[in-house]
Amino acid sequence: MSSIHPPADLARRTATLDSSAIRDLLALTARDEIISLAGGLPATDLIPVDRIAAAADAVLRHYDAVQYCETPGHRTLRNVIAARESAVRGGVTVPTDTVVVTHGSQQALTLLAQALIDPGAVVVVDEPAYTGALQVFSIAEAQIESIPITDGGMDVDELEARLLAGLRPAVVHTVANFHNPRGVTMTEARRRRLAALADRYGFWIIEDDPYGEIWFDTIESGPSPLPIACHSDRVVRLSSASKILAPTLRVGWFVAPPRVCAAVELLKQGADLCGSSLTQLMAADLLGDTEWLADHLTDLRREYG
Repeated sequence: MSSIHPPADLARRTATLDSSAIRDLLALTARDEIISLAGGLPATDLIPVDRIAAAADAVLRHYDAVQYCETPGHRTLRNVIAARESAVRGGVTVPTDTVVVTHGSQQALTLLAQALIDPGAVVVVDEPAYTGALQVFSIAEAQIESIPITDGGMDVDELEARLLAGLRPAVVHTVANFHNPRGVTMTEARRRRLAALADRYGFWIIEDDPYGEIWFDTIESGPSPLPIACHSDRVVRLSSASKILAPTLRVGWFVAPPRVCAAVELLKQGADLCGSSLTQLMAADLLGDTEWLADHLTDLRREYG
């Protein structure tokens, strides 16, 4: 018997989807004979497997490690991240309730795109841009505008000129610290100017910072300038445990104003209810062990350098 109804089809947005370059890269690097320098993959032999195993053993002795947790993340980890973020911002207190933990920073980007970007809205990105961000913004049906990267980071002069000419972005996404693939760091002056432009024109800045703790030109050179978030309330800061601990933990996070966190929490409830208490508590154990972590980061900087 034939149906009187036409066959159900896929949603229109799927017609424009392309495979992520990151997915293709990971498929390539899974081959034993390949050593790839093309992506932000940490060196496997520098992942602290023994320390991660000890963290897993420790947290599995607590029942909450195998139970659901709050949608914005296990509070133990959020407390640790808030303390670390406060230190990065020069001692400015970052409340725990402004921290949301996600399944890697890629999920953070996806949820933020849903919360901040309407179809047809303009999103400004670096040129060249992080491919994972481009895919997220494409799925969000954004109009993507690129601004060149120079030795001092995103060319804020060019961005301001386009704003004066009428460009009205909803979001500006940039990797201000050790840009991938350029490797450059945005200057303090440009950070302040970008923040001032966000305040003046009313757009959000997504400050994507997966590499900020792995400087290695010289071990003594120290961290990059203060985060853009120190200069404006219209900044969402992303980071991740993938580069300094292990990608398989799938622990990312962002720090944002409360209304952004609240919107993302609602979206995340529909996406996954909550993340893994187990891996989040493992990450809290590792990130909260400040003496061990300082030694580990020193080793990473030396070896990568």
